[in-house]
Order: sequence, then C-alpha cells, then structure tokens
Amino acid sequence: MIAANYTEFRTNLKKYLDDVEQNQETLIIKRGSGNGTVMISLDEYNSLMETVHLLSSKKNADRLFESIQQIKDGKVFKRGLIED
Repeated sequence: MIAANYTEFRTNLKKYLDDVEQNQETLIIKRGSGNGTVMISLDEYNSLMETVHLLSSKKNADRLFESIQQIKDGKVFKRGLIED
C-alpha cells in the first residue's frame, strides 16, 4: 500500500498509475479536506466484485466454504479430462 497527498499524486500521476496497475499496489490519496480516496487496479476491482457476487448468496457462500473445508481435509479426488 502506498500513499500520496493530492499534490504528490497530481505531480507524479503517471508513476502512481503505473504502480497501481503494474504492481497491484493500493494507493491512498490523502486530501486536506475530506476522507481521501483509494485507488486500485481494474483487475483488483473486478476480483473484488466477483468475490462479492459469489458470496452474496448465503447458499452459494456456504457451498464454497464447504468445498474449501473438503480440500483442507483432503477429501478430494482426481478425474481425467474428457477427450474429443
């Protein structure tokens, strides 16, 4: 996580955008007034939105957590791929 005030961000805009996008950094932009802003890459945003969607249904979230627990408990099996 990196942080910059508004003036630093404006002066070094390209550098900060590159850091966020290429290094998966989270950027906190602090302002004199207001609460500030958080900047993340589009890939990170899409990942967060997918997680929110998958966990938005209790039934789906329970199934996902059950599957994770099965993997942790070693209750897995392998299947071969279907060949054309």
